[in-house]
Amino acid sequence: MPKFCANLSMMFNEFDFPDRFAEASRAGFEGVEFLFPYAYPAEQIAEWLGQHELKQVLFNMPPGDWEAGERGLTCHPDRVGEFQENVGRTLEYATRLGCPRVHAMAGIVPEGGNPEQCHQTFVENLKFAARACEQSGVQLLIEPINTRDMPGYFLNTSRQAVQVLEEVCAPALRLQYDIYHMQIMEGDLAPTTERLQGQIGHMQLADTPGRHEPGTGEIHYPFLLEHIDRLGYSGWIGCEYRPHAGTHEGLGWIRPWLPPRS
Repeated sequence: MPKFCANLSMMFNEFDFPDRFAEASRAGFEGVEFLFPYAYPAEQIAEWLGQHELKQVLFNMPPGDWEAGERGLTCHPDRVGEFQENVGRTLEYATRLGCPRVHAMAGIVPEGGNPEQCHQTFVENLKFAARACEQSGVQLLIEPINTRDMPGYFLNTSRQAVQVLEEVCAPALRLQYDIYHMQIMEGDLAPTTERLQGQIGHMQLADTPGRHEPGTGEIHYPFLLEHIDRLGYSGWIGCEYRPHAGTHEGLGWIRPWLPPRS
């Protein structure tokens, strides 16, 4: 059966970040993910996790200058040194937090960048990061992201991601399959998840349009989640959505899957 973790970058935003751990636990979640941990010492985050008996499921490698619009460095030919330094920083946090997987954001294609050079940089950087992750017992993920929310992003489809997985050919490298992004880019969610189940290391969800919780848009989540369960997927599914009208108020969809914790 899939396990659901709360994405604390998008959920429980009614509360300050440190308080979201308590709220996630109160709602019944046993795991959390978020975009980036680097604004806080790893020891502080580990304390919040321990206080509320939560597992750290996932976070992203440093993305470059997020406020300036950067969305990862993995495909940037002129930022290889910075990317490699970030691998070490990422694994330090992953080790301290007991986090078993990290996501390397591909990045926005540089203006005037050569697509083939960006592809080759992406592949070589992933080979470097996958070797380091394997040595640390951490899984490395890549995620296709839709072109509507993130124009210019290098990695957009599951087919492109699988080609990269095959080219890198590293045991530590897996696919992060975000149902929301893939509905926008591809649709055909049930057969695609079935075809790719052996390559998926993590999943995320949101409904569309709006990127709100399941039941607010066009994706028939009751069928899809049962389908994913029938496939035997026992990994985590990150709830990476913007609650439509309050986080706690919008959790009715998950009750059959997430009984309240005692």
